[in-house]
Amino acid sequence: MAEEEKSKTKKVVEGAYDLSLGISMVVAVVIGVGLGIGMKKLFGYDWLFWLGVFWGVAAAVLNVYKAYKKQMRSLEELKNDPKYRDYRNIDDDRDS
Repeated sequence: MAEEEKSKTKKVVEGAYDLSLGISMVVAVVIGVGLGIGMKKLFGYDWLFWLGVFWGVAAAVLNVYKAYKKQMRSLEELKNDPKYRDYRNIDDDRDS
């Protein structure tokens, strides 16, 4: 019973981690827009809004890049795992 509960918990944690990338992208853009609106109201320049939007989008892209690099590191760790040695050179074009 405890083993079954652990696997369910592990799946929930993995799902939350995967969902966090999407949430962090949205939050980064919203914070950037908020900063842009705040700077526009504070200083009175319209282009500061677009600067904030740019910062938010850049932060979202950076989050995606960091997640990609983390996934690539975990893939590199699996390449040398003996459990997956039979999956290295699978030809997907066997049907032709």
